[in-house]
Amino acid sequence: MNIFKAMVPDKVIRSLADLDLDELKSRGIDCLLLDFDNTLGPDHATEPTDFSYEMVNNARNKGFSMCLVSNAKSGRSDGIAKKLEIPCVTYAHKPRPDGVNRALALLGKDKAQAAMIGDQVFTDVIAGRYAGVYTVFTEKYAKKEMWYIVLKRPFEKLVRLIAGF
Repeated sequence: MNIFKAMVPDKVIRSLADLDLDELKSRGIDCLLLDFDNTLGPDHATEPTDFSYEMVNNARNKGFSMCLVSNAKSGRSDGIAKKLEIPCVTYAHKPRPDGVNRALALLGKDKAQAAMIGDQVFTDVIAGRYAGVYTVFTEKYAKKEMWYIVLKRPFEKLVRLIAGF
């Protein structure tokens, strides 16, 4: 797959709350690989939010297995995952597919059963596409972001404009 195709997600949603879990189930997907920062909660948060718990519990109640797949340091991500009672892959090295593949192995899932969900084209979407899983791009959870993410957003906006999403 070329890099341009790797930047285009399979699905685009406004918020993780808009994720149609029944649609995913109809595709044979029962595993969610979730980015945390600005997807499931605020950027660089150290605790899950009520929204985080609600999203995870909704998916769990529908029979989904889940794993956080984060480029963040292990202490912060692991702590959040433990509170959400889901496993975590830290230092995922997104956009490389390594972290996605480690999460699949950890959960004992095949790539056809999984969806990678995140708010960044250059990390979450590309990692998921190169790993061969279904990808869902969600608008960011909050406006506040780290400076190095802010620097990438204009390039991401250009990609989205060209690709039409």
